[in-house]
Amino acid sequence: MKINQHRLNDVRQTLSQNSDERPDQDDISLLVIHCISLPPGEFGNDAIDRLFCNRLNPDDHPYFKDIYQLRVSAHLLITRDGSCVQYVPFDKRAWHAGKSAYNGRERCNDFSIGIELEGTELIDYTDRQYQQLAAVTHALLATYPKLSRQRIVGHSDIAPGRKTDPGASFDWQRLWRLLEIEG
Repeated sequence: MKINQHRLNDVRQTLSQNSDERPDQDDISLLVIHCISLPPGEFGNDAIDRLFCNRLNPDDHPYFKDIYQLRVSAHLLITRDGSCVQYVPFDKRAWHAGKSAYNGRERCNDFSIGIELEGTELIDYTDRQYQQLAAVTHALLATYPKLSRQRIVGHSDIAPGRKTDPGASFDWQRLWRLLEIEG
């Protein structure tokens, strides 16, 4: 897997308007793992694309009535089958972390890359998702020198009490093993 001009090669690009310039484009120093499913617990539809691109129809599902006006995005989504969708180039600020802090530094969107895994905090992620996450992580580590394995966190780590994803269903040890094997 390669990154060219801050975009992953050979993945679907669906650009979101929900992004802007980073305060310092050279400060990409944190990787944040999230999870998402829309509606909650449902997979394999285009609702995440529609949310991140401000096209979510509140009449399509009762849950959407509460979230359709959110202006959010992530850099990348890894679906249940392991395919990737990139919404924001890595040198831009995606709107994924919200109110957050890491090691005393606030506004994690300013210096992080956000990856969403299609899933929930209670359903195991798929083998393909772990394999793809490891491959993407290796490409990011090779491209952005301020990133490191020690600076990979869950959304729950940067917004404790407010967020709990990627949740108990995410196997951090499995990710670390894959990064060692492929590294």
